[in-house]
Amino acid sequence: MMKTKINVIAFLLALNLMGCKKEQPFNDYQYSDKGTVLNCENMDTKLYNEALYTFENDILNFYGTDRPNQLRAYSQFVREAVYNRVKYVDILSPHTVNVFQALKKDNTLWDANQPKSHLNYNSAFFKCIADNIQNNDLKVTLNALVSTKSMSPKLFGTPLTSQYSLAIKDKYLATYIAFDLFYAKLFDVDLSQINMDKPKEAVDFNKVPKDINPDMHAGHNH
Repeated sequence: MMKTKINVIAFLLALNLMGCKKEQPFNDYQYSDKGTVLNCENMDTKLYNEALYTFENDILNFYGTDRPNQLRAYSQFVREAVYNRVKYVDILSPHTVNVFQALKKDNTLWDANQPKSHLNYNSAFFKCIADNIQNNDLKVTLNALVSTKSMSPKLFGTPLTSQYSLAIKDKYLATYIAFDLFYAKLFDVDLSQINMDKPKEAVDFNKVPKDINPDMHAGHNH
């Protein structure tokens, strides 16, 4: 009996060790050719850039099935996200799920005890985002909300819903949207509902928005 018990313990330990060995750093970068649009010192900005690009690809695919348009995608997503009407399960691609699993491992990004958002508003990452938003009014509002501990997606969503178009060029603002209105929400989503076998519908950002003016199109080529 004792021998059997020892064998079971040894087997469980072996499984545990095998699981640890399989734990590899994220390396499935599918958007690295698009260049770096975020630069935050001493942070894993390569992963953050990947997170932004796959988020943008997902909302473009979901909100632009007939005529892909990044501006319209941001308009619809931000409006629905601020009022908690986004169907995340329908939007998510398998790659985005994998990126989120990698982001979850960075404990500095998240605040599990924050009921308004699981994003850590006091992190160095969030400070980098807040300090680099180009629009001064949005920057002042965001930093004021954080400093008074009243920051929430709902409160900042009010000015954001009228300024969402700035995210086309301002990738720090786009990253705020991606992390607070998208990735932070995924903690409350049943990811087992995602079809991980569905094919990736990559959008060629260089060919897409023929109906968008050149300035807005240039916003994707940083």
